[in-house]
Amino acid sequence: MTYGRPSPPSLVVVGVEVSGAEVVRFVLDHGDDPVALLASHGWQVRTARDVMSDSRGSHVLTMSFVVEPQVAAPLEPEEPLHRDKELPPGKGEVPERYQRVAAYAYVTSSRGLLMTQFSDRTNAQGRWGLPGGGIEADEPPEQAVVREAWEESGQVIEVSELALVRTTRWIGRAPSGRLEDFHAVRLVYRASCHAPTEPVVHDVGGTTASAAWVPPADLDRLDVASSWRSLMSDVLMAPNQADGTEHHEQQTDANDRPRSQT
Repeated sequence: MTYGRPSPPSLVVVGVEVSGAEVVRFVLDHGDDPVALLASHGWQVRTARDVMSDSRGSHVLTMSFVVEPQVAAPLEPEEPLHRDKELPPGKGEVPERYQRVAAYAYVTSSRGLLMTQFSDRTNAQGRWGLPGGGIEADEPPEQAVVREAWEESGQVIEVSELALVRTTRWIGRAPSGRLEDFHAVRLVYRASCHAPTEPVVHDVGGTTASAAWVPPADLDRLDVASSWRSLMSDVLMAPNQADGTEHHEQQTDANDRPRSQT
């Protein structure tokens, strides 16, 4: 995992009908949410479809969603969350805009679900989440999540499909103390590990303190960061494109995964 601040890729959102016909396309700007923007254009998301990476020239990620005509009222744009109220902006201090695109994986095996524990380089030391991290320059997201899973746990995973895309925007301080207008774009994939081993963290000194295979029955007893417990529930409820079914195992909470120091 790297700790620099590479320029984020340009993000394009495409809506396609079940037939595969493209019906809408637009650029995702800082702070935007693709589901809300598709709704504002009159389209409701049925499922995330895929993310295509094009590094010819500038890096562009095209996120496509299967959509249908919107029947409910369009979603209202959300204002950014304001965090760290105990550390208000100093006089004349302006938040620095920072967009981070990251890829994560919901990895299952015969030993359970692969989980990673956050280190003291994050704002959630000791808590747990899914393996993954920031996409490097010109890196396809599927390649990024395979690399991150190896760095954080020593596991060789096979990505099957995009499960969902989630964005969050907040104004707060990075672990370095810098005030940021932070836009997190998370691409979450389903993946499997056919030969699970005892997890080993290769990226020593990074944002991952440890990793473990966790049996499903033990997940409720694990100190999972609230944002990741919510996201894991969303993955389970999202339609599985492989078999067309939906999962309805519900968990709780919502918040956001902390970031590494930069």
